[in-house]
Amino acid sequence: MSLTVTYDEPSDSLHIDTCAPYREQESDEIKPGILARSNPSNGRIENIEILSFRARLAAGKPIELPVSLESVPIG
Repeated sequence: MSLTVTYDEPSDSLHIDTCAPYREQESDEIKPGILARSNPSNGRIENIEILSFRARLAAGKPIELPVSLESVPIG
């Protein structure tokens, strides 16, 4: 699995994606201002969007995500 991380300046949001978002995904706010999109078949999170990203960084506190990543060997 690979992760793509992009920042959208106009909306001030950081996107962490394992695939492109698609219509069938289920969307939930897992923490205030942090959205997760899940695969409807298996419930796995495929995309995370962090809103107000700059303000969160300026606060100087770590951004904690209530998710875990599976470890996959590289190579």
